[in-house]
Amino acid sequence: MNTLENKVAVITGGTRGLGLGIAQAYVAAGAAVVIAGRSQGTLDRALAELRSKGARAAGMTCDVSDLTQVEALGAFAEATFGGIDIWVNNAGQSAPYGPTVEVSPDAFRRVVDTNIIGVYNGSIVALRAMLPRRRGKLINLLGRSHKKGIKYQNAYSASKSWVASFTSALAAEYKDSGVDIIAFNPGLVDTDMLRRVDVVQGYEQKVKPLETVLRLWGNQPELPAQKALWLASSATDGKTGLTVNILNPISALRGVLREMGRRITRRPAPDSSLEIRPVAPPASAVITRQS
Repeated sequence: MNTLENKVAVITGGTRGLGLGIAQAYVAAGAAVVIAGRSQGTLDRALAELRSKGARAAGMTCDVSDLTQVEALGAFAEATFGGIDIWVNNAGQSAPYGPTVEVSPDAFRRVVDTNIIGVYNGSIVALRAMLPRRRGKLINLLGRSHKKGIKYQNAYSASKSWVASFTSALAAEYKDSGVDIIAFNPGLVDTDMLRRVDVVQGYEQKVKPLETVLRLWGNQPELPAQKALWLASSATDGKTGLTVNILNPISALRGVLREMGRRITRRPAPDSSLEIRPVAPPASAVITRQS
């Protein structure tokens, strides 16, 4: 189905994981895609994979926290494919799991730079391109913690709360512009970012329950990518301000029932192991251990 035929999509963080999955879904639906990531090697591999299947795909390295680079990304998309119809702010960063005081300020700031400043930069560049044409889709990615703070994940959860508020305000500001501004929570996506967990030393056991959560409710990138395809399609025309969550009460119950069925039938559990990487807290931190 060519639901995105003749459309041009820009996807930040589009060289692997969910971002690459979204790019693959979009090109399969007829779109041309421009993907961006920080690593030239990862970018080259992703472009080779997309083009091997006949995709119209281009890309460039981009630090989304740098407005000049994001502006260059937008200009590159317009010069390469003639415009921008869809922009997905997918690039994301997490800090080590652990108490806020024991997370280095540099690690915390990287989350802010990517998840907050990056979404701001991408949004304004996208809107500058879309508003004069009075059409387009801006899709900003949320996380499971966007509704309330999550302890030991303060940088990430706070950043996603900001994205939710920012996106809602943008949608209200430009509700009559013809541009649909949408928030999308893809749920737990089984990617390297989720599996490889940096943890403040001493908190390794506290993160272990995530393995069970991943087994119950984790999805491969293809599932949320298909929802992102629906969001970018004409099905959401005029639905600016929409917030879509992959994980809802029905899907949550489905995960629990699936796990119960596995245990009753004594089937082996699928691999949901994490690579836990201890990180030393900053030497200047005043460390207060709490249960």
